Amino acid sequence: MRVRMVLGVVLAATLLLGLGALVGLRAAGPTVSFVPDRPQATSRLAAAIAAHQERLRRVPGDWTTWAALGEAYLEQARVGADPAYYPKADGALRKSLEVRPDGNAAALTGLGALANARHDFAGARELAGQALAINAWSDTAYGVLADAETQLGHPDAATAAVQRMLDLRPGLGSYARGSYDLEQHGKRTEAVALMRLALSTATEPADVAFCHQHLAALAWAAGDLTTAARHVSLGLAADAGAVGLWQVKAKLDAAAGDLTAALDDLAKVVARTPTVDALLDQARLLRAAGRDPGPALALARAAHDLFTANGGTDNLGAASLALATGDAVAAAKLAIAEWDRREFGEVADMVAWTLMSAGDPAAALPFARRANALGQVDAALAYRYGMVAFHAGDRETARVQLRLALALNPHFSPVDAPIAVRTLATLES
Repeated sequence: MRVRMVLGVVLAATLLLGLGALVGLRAAGPTVSFVPDRPQATSRLAAAIAAHQERLRRVPGDWTTWAALGEAYLEQARVGADPAYYPKADGALRKSLEVRPDGNAAALTGLGALANARHDFAGARELAGQALAINAWSDTAYGVLADAETQLGHPDAATAAVQRMLDLRPGLGSYARGSYDLEQHGKRTEAVALMRLALSTATEPADVAFCHQHLAALAWAAGDLTTAARHVSLGLAADAGAVGLWQVKAKLDAAAGDLTAALDDLAKVVARTPTVDALLDQARLLRAAGRDPGPALALARAAHDLFTANGGTDNLGAASLALATGDAVAAAKLAIAEWDRREFGEVADMVAWTLMSAGDPAAALPFARRANALGQVDAALAYRYGMVAFHAGDRETARVQLRLALALNPHFSPVDAPIAVRTLATLES
């Protein structure tokens, strides 16, 4: 399948980027809903929510404003990493459907986005389908559908949804999803080019920062630390509060051997968005620096509990927590439970790693192969595949993957990169 840049202005921009008339997008395979991280000022969101609430006090039957209020609550949840807003979003969106049960694509799309945020990807796919049955021209609904199909491990369907979104409205959201889809298939050059195209359309500082964040992440995964650092600098100049850029900066500082600076970077991240993933990153780096990871792990557990208490399902987060606290058997059970829900590459990677950690590398190896089946270019992913293969006795695969990991980025982890070097030396001795 090919991404068709149907608008003349988009085609012209694509040609200027040297992509030719088309950008290839294979049948493909987001972490979760892949949307720009636009940290809006709390006052702006609060003002929008207050305006919607005032409108509904005066006109309680305004179903479009109920839907808009639900979307604003969902945005507030994302910006502040606060799942307590999920029930509020759910209530407002369902009120919109109650007021107008038929032909309400906006509420269905909002509920689909909420389902993705809660990791109910099958539910999100169903809701997006219902919205599209009402309005087949909704690029927003196709975005919800693309995110859901990606996370469910349905690459062909995900690519088709991304393609349709691109056809309907080429822009930041569709370019970002297209770039991610290409990245998943190892088409790094094309993924970078499409994200640069997204950058060329960005006008808001947060959107500019978002594009630089993902360009930095693509460069980091392939070991181009100079380019990654340049995008981090440019992105932070546009929006110093973009937490995704501070996360990439933490990796760069750790790669340079400055764990103190890296921890300072992550402190900025968790102060703004205390997610399970960010807190576990902080805990790992604290341990690497010889410091107590206990408080970060406790906060990660609290963040996970808050997410699930508000309707979310996060077996991968729970598995990561179990691994971080030394319970590999429980981690493997949680990862396998998630695999039973959705056969996505990220889940396969976690199943492989937890099974190996639990002492069953032979069972882990098929999952490691599945996680790498699309050819994603990422040093950490190659490292985990190589270590699983090593412990399963597949020395040739281990050698190839560990060489790849170190060739891509010899500094991909202050903990794992030295292990990769030692293991490869053992294999080649």
